[in-house]
Amino acid sequence: MTDAEHWERVYRSKAVDRVSWFQAHAGLSLAIIRQTGLDPAAARVIDVGAGASVLVDDLLDTGYRHVTVLDIAEAALAVSRARLGARAGRVDWRVGDVTRVALPAAGYDIWHDRAVFHFLTAAQDRRRYVEQVRHAVRPGGYVIVATFGPNGPLQCSELEVCRYDAETLHGEFGQGYDLVGQRTELHATPAGKTQEFVYCLCRRA
Repeated sequence: MTDAEHWERVYRSKAVDRVSWFQAHAGLSLAIIRQTGLDPAAARVIDVGAGASVLVDDLLDTGYRHVTVLDIAEAALAVSRARLGARAGRVDWRVGDVTRVALPAAGYDIWHDRAVFHFLTAAQDRRRYVEQVRHAVRPGGYVIVATFGPNGPLQCSELEVCRYDAETLHGEFGQGYDLVGQRTELHATPAGKTQEFVYCLCRRA
């Protein structure tokens, strides 16, 4: 089964509010995006591996006008488009694998990823991801990546994951990314479990 087939199956077989990563509001992600200080009316934001996340709703509600949502599963994006209704036309929707999909050069001011990078267990996939960030985020732009922390799960959605603290996560990107801030989140899943996430906010040199 390919990665795309796996995630299509997940989003076609489970209610979006029952998957472990569900959030009613993406409060911490939104707070970190606003921490960049960029003008919502001008900032170009991409949410990669967004699934059916409500971050896009929160961004539109807060005045962000240039929002791109990327996921490998069309079924996930269909949920978000239906939820947004007429507002879906204000979003650039893209289907593809973040490590391979074509993205515009220096096309984004803010790159956001909650819970994609930790699924990249192969070093070559992580390298391709970092190359995409370098290609798609303008110099001086911001990169927000959240993964399972050192005490987080070893698996998610039947897949192995990598766990990171802020130092090792930042280290995956190498030189050229200044660590601006870090946060730890204890995420409560719909099943009542707690998962540790680590968020890093970096600025691309």
